[in-house]
Amino acid sequence: MIGSNIRVCIYPKDVQRITGKTYRQARLYLNKIKDNLKKEPHQLISIEEFCGYSGLQIEHVLRCIIG
Repeated sequence: MIGSNIRVCIYPKDVQRITGKTYRQARLYLNKIKDNLKKEPHQLISIEEFCGYSGLQIEHVLRCIIG
């Protein structure tokens, strides 16, 4: 179960840590997800949306982000 102190959004630094991409590549990947989800530039990407797009399991992603 997800604790109350865990954030909902994913950032380029997280994607960089998860995928091994450069910061720029991670930022572009998040923009690609944003385009696919038809989000506005100011809107954020949730961890669930990232997992749905990337096909990664949320447990694995949270482990990389949280530690």
